[in-house]
Amino acid sequence: MPPRFFVDTPLQAESSLSLPDTVVRHIQVLRLAPGDAITLFDGQGGSHPATLADLGKRHAVAQVGPRRDEECEPPFRVTLAQGIAGGDKMDWLIEKAVELGVAAIVPLQTARAVVRLSGERAQKRQAHWQALVRAACEQCGRNRVPEVAAVRGMEEWLRALPREGERLLVSPRAAASLVTLAAERRQRWLSGELTLLIGPEGGLSPEEEDAALAHGFTAASLGPRILRTETAGLACLAALNALLGGF
Repeated sequence: MPPRFFVDTPLQAESSLSLPDTVVRHIQVLRLAPGDAITLFDGQGGSHPATLADLGKRHAVAQVGPRRDEECEPPFRVTLAQGIAGGDKMDWLIEKAVELGVAAIVPLQTARAVVRLSGERAQKRQAHWQALVRAACEQCGRNRVPEVAAVRGMEEWLRALPREGERLLVSPRAAASLVTLAAERRQRWLSGELTLLIGPEGGLSPEEEDAALAHGFTAASLGPRILRTETAGLACLAALNALLGGF
């Protein structure tokens, strides 16, 4: 398959487009040459086959072809609300969540998080994570780019949630399994938007779990083993793909 590149501008068929610097650098790393085929997408759905028309050290121009409407989104929409993980864990899980079809990501500042983000530092991390999302979409073939929300506190985020929507809290203390809940709520999860809440390394505090339950979340178990924060959300997304028809 031709290499895929995200461009942050609406694409028009049968037009010439000067590619952004990030794409130019990627093209040079791949040692592409004028005349090579590439694929461009703008994150709003669909893609365009294109041909490199001109390439220099600091510029590249593509001739954009007709729009293709094919998509590879799963048949459900999941927003992953993730307690911020430390080290490279957050980067890794965001990348893999995109590959597994997540629709949006909300980084949450929680009581037991080992990383504290605020102000300019939080904004820089959000921009970094959004860049990871775009790169993951280039790699996995998605044409719709999930949004990474601004870092929010748990309490603030819960208060801002809309009244409607399916909500799932992964907890080792839950009585119901994810498989059981998916069987009972399959049609609701397929027709609406599901919010999946995952705690950080130390898990959510009892007070945070109680607050989530009070805001309409249902606790779900992933079995008798305790999964790491970077594993739990991905395991859920993989299971939902298997249970709801995404695989």
